[in-house]
Amino acid sequence: MRLPLQNLGHILYRIWFYILVSLPIFVFSPLLLLTTLSERTYPQFFWLARNLWANTIIYGMFCFPRISCEQRLEKGQSYMLVANHTSMLDIMMMLKTSKNPFVFVGKKELVNIPVFGFFYKRVCILVDREDSRSRTAVYRRAQKRLNQGLSICIFPEGGVPEENIILDEFKDGAFKMAIAHNIPVVPITFYDNKNRFPFTFYSGGPGIARVKVHSFFKTEGLIENQKSELREQVRTVILKELSESC
Repeated sequence: MRLPLQNLGHILYRIWFYILVSLPIFVFSPLLLLTTLSERTYPQFFWLARNLWANTIIYGMFCFPRISCEQRLEKGQSYMLVANHTSMLDIMMMLKTSKNPFVFVGKKELVNIPVFGFFYKRVCILVDREDSRSRTAVYRRAQKRLNQGLSICIFPEGGVPEENIILDEFKDGAFKMAIAHNIPVVPITFYDNKNRFPFTFYSGGPGIARVKVHSFFKTEGLIENQKSELREQVRTVILKELSESC
C-alpha cells in the first residue's frame, strides 16, 4: 500500500526530529558528560543544552520562536516555571525561553528514551507519580536545587492531554512547592507546539512557535491551603490565552 505524499513527509519530519535530538548529544557528549559529573557544573550543562542542543532541534525543524514577555526573569532569582504540555518540543522551547538555569521535574519513564534518557536521569528531578515516597523525595531534591540558585520547571497537567483538550486540569505539586519554597510562579503559554510537532503521528510541520511569559504570581505570605487557589489562577491565565488563540 502506497503512502500518500503528505504522510511520507510527516514520517520524514519525525525521523529528522529524532536525528536532531540525538546528533548534538553524540557530538558534544564529552562536554555533556563533563558538566554532569557534579551539580556545581549544572549551569554549564544548562548553557550547552539551551544553546547547542535545543537551538539545533528548534531551528533544524524549521520552527521559528517568537517569545514575548509581560515580565522578565531576573538573573540570580529562582522561579517555578509552569506551562501547558502538548509536544516533545515543549522541552526545547522551555530551554529557549529561560536564560536562567532551571531543572525539570519529570516522569521517570523518559529515562527509557535512548541517548536522551541517559542525560535526562543525570540532570532532572525524576518522579514516580504512583509512588508517594518518590513525590516526597522530589521536594527534598527541589529544595537542594533552589539553594543552589536554580529554578524549577514543571508541566502541571501531569502529562500530555488528549489532543481535543485545550488545557487539562493542573496538579497541585508545582504550586505547593512554590509556596513551600517562597518562589514566584511564572505561567508560560506555548501556542503552537502542538501544531509544530504533536504526538499524533501524521501531523505537524514547520512554522512560527509563539511563546508568552506572563506576569508572575508571588507566593510571599501564602500558606499551603492556598495552593488550589493559586493553581486555578495560573491555569486561568494560560487557558484564556490558548482559548483566544484558537
